[in-house]
Amino acid sequence: MRSGPLWLLLGAALLMAPLPASAAAPEVYLLNASGPVNPGLVEFLVDGIDKAEQEGAAAVVIALDTPGGLADSMREIVKSILASPVPVVVFVSPGGARAASAGVMITMAADVAAMTPGTNIGAAHPVGLGGQEIGESMADKVTNDMAAYSSSIAAKRGRNAEWVEKAVRESVSITASEALQKNVIDLVAEDLDDLLRQLEGREVPGKGRLSLAGARVTIVQETLRTKVLRTISNPNIAYILLMIGMAGLFFELSHPGAIFPGVVGGIAIILAFFAFQTLPVNATGILLIILAVIFFVLELFITSYGLLSIAGIGSLLLGSLMLFEGDKVGVRLSWAVLLPTVVLVSGFFIAVVGLVLKTHLSKPRTGAVGLVGELGVVKVDLQPQGKVFIHGELWHARARAPVAAGVRVRVVAVEGLVLEVEPDAA
Repeated sequence: MRSGPLWLLLGAALLMAPLPASAAAPEVYLLNASGPVNPGLVEFLVDGIDKAEQEGAAAVVIALDTPGGLADSMREIVKSILASPVPVVVFVSPGGARAASAGVMITMAADVAAMTPGTNIGAAHPVGLGGQEIGESMADKVTNDMAAYSSSIAAKRGRNAEWVEKAVRESVSITASEALQKNVIDLVAEDLDDLLRQLEGREVPGKGRLSLAGARVTIVQETLRTKVLRTISNPNIAYILLMIGMAGLFFELSHPGAIFPGVVGGIAIILAFFAFQTLPVNATGILLIILAVIFFVLELFITSYGLLSIAGIGSLLLGSLMLFEGDKVGVRLSWAVLLPTVVLVSGFFIAVVGLVLKTHLSKPRTGAVGLVGELGVVKVDLQPQGKVFIHGELWHARARAPVAAGVRVRVVAVEGLVLEVEPDAA
């Protein structure tokens, strides 16, 4: 048979054909979430989870280290985690990190909750920004709402809902090993590599089995916009930026041509309003702060004996207190920031007003008008015209009666380049 060579050629062709490419290694997106929970962190995490979904990542790991933050921002992050088709792992790390306050709810929302030794979780009782307690009239309402919210999330993920509610109501906190024992988290891992090893083959309800062998870790970097937003989304920082902006523009208006204060003030106000679009701002508070600036400006032109300045200080204080919505957890100004800022800004406005008034009321020191009242010595007899020596210069002068050389005279008027003088009676 002649089929033998044909089979040999076919076998050689199969051997020389390229082998099918091996399956691509799974990709894990790593999002480093450290610092307060605010709109900047929301944007970073939500965009990172969305990108992981679009790129077909095998999982998302959020390395969490937070003291807590804004309740509204926390809810946005939780909703994004719960809605993600990609498995989301919250890993409280590195050693010494914590998942406090809003961080507890973010951890509970994860498909897999993990911690590294030396970390802790808990202390989720709602407080205002800066650590101050919420007013008694709202304390029960807010605490009950947060307790129910956190418990429902923990129950959905099959975790210890009773402990989570206790963390909200009693501010309890536990270590990583205790959290594992109490079924608050799913596992304890030494580092990211150990975490990925333990996640291999783990079943995630509704999302399948994790296959992370040889996974490639992609660290998602923050954009410049996100970095700026994370920094200024703190209500205290946004408030300080607003005050700096108001002070800078006020100084520029009262001293035209200074330029630098106006530039700094303009940039600060733009950044402040950029932050305000992400925060629950009360329009009444902003209007009162603007009214305070108007009072200080009017002090420049109206003799009020300080009444406008007092009104400006009062309006500034009230506006600062009302700047953010009072029923939002974590969005109150800290008294440690509010009071010193009001005192410093009010003092600055009053100081600038004082300098402007002093300039307006003081006697001119230069030009022809500045010569009136100055003393000089007659160098050439005034009969009635001659010359006098004033400010190191010789001036043409005249007097109503003859004045001999060497006599001290005082300038009483200036007409063009000629001084009208009279003998000094002193």
